[in-house]
Amino acid sequence: MKRFIYIWILLLTVLSATQAGDLKKVIDLRGKWKFTIGDNPRWARPDYDDSTWEKIQVPAAWEDEGFSGFDGYAWYRISLDLSNISTHNLYLVLGFIDDVDEVYLNGELIGFSGSFPPDFYTAYHSHRQYYIPPSLINRNGQNVIAVRVYDTILEGGIIKGETGIYARANVPPQAVLLEGIWRFREGDNFHWKESRYNDKNWQESMVPSYWRSLKKVMIEGTAWYRKTFTLPDYLKGEEDLALVLGYIDDFDETYLNGTLIGTTDDGRPFGWSQSYSKKRLYIIPNGILNKNGENVLAVRVSDIGGNAGIYKGPLAIVPYRQRHKLTD
Repeated sequence: MKRFIYIWILLLTVLSATQAGDLKKVIDLRGKWKFTIGDNPRWARPDYDDSTWEKIQVPAAWEDEGFSGFDGYAWYRISLDLSNISTHNLYLVLGFIDDVDEVYLNGELIGFSGSFPPDFYTAYHSHRQYYIPPSLINRNGQNVIAVRVYDTILEGGIIKGETGIYARANVPPQAVLLEGIWRFREGDNFHWKESRYNDKNWQESMVPSYWRSLKKVMIEGTAWYRKTFTLPDYLKGEEDLALVLGYIDDFDETYLNGTLIGTTDDGRPFGWSQSYSKKRLYIIPNGILNKNGENVLAVRVSDIGGNAGIYKGPLAIVPYRQRHKLTD
């Protein structure tokens, strides 16, 4: 069993490194961050006064920065100017965090790994790379990143790896990236494809990732993902659009506003199926998108064994003529 866990951790590390391969650093965040032990949701707010907090080095175990022997909750904060960064495809990379984290930009949650008590499970082996939604960026002033961390034993904190704001090099300028926080639910119900279905009580999941990262216990069978988005002005005049949905393990049925727009299922059994290695590209039929309101993407995923989920990007809506930039 231990051997299986070690192999799984290695696979996650290799996958994270692969996904980060086309990223270019635009702001280096290595250095001194504000830091305090304890836990308070107000510390995520951009207007919170952190002037009395300690300053510690990132990345580094907090035990090496004057907090030896501490286990529990702590927060990091840093303020930065993004006014000179025009690209809309930005990612926050935080390397490796021991054990669990939630990350906020200007008070809004943009990513998480692991699970806090009482349903604790560690994500110390996971590389943190979180997409920054353009709507959350303050282009005219300071932006505050706040990181909530929980550590159980041994090292704690933002311990190692590259730390910074990165831009993805191969994203078309008109792409709408769909990475980040999605809704997730185990089970199967075809009402879940409907755009009006209320999914507010569903679990949140980071996409892309294997769905076993959501809990300590492996799950197999069928589960659904849902993502609500709006179309930006620069895409409203486009007639021919495509959905790039990355890689899914194993089979999927993909619905947009309740309409099936694509499916991948080679019908082969576990050990023989190659559907997990096929990058999903689905043409969006004319008239399906709500160009002046919310749209709901619903993905039914069936797993036949081993890993499972929407596990690797890219995930985006792009003009059909630009699809090759994300699929080649």
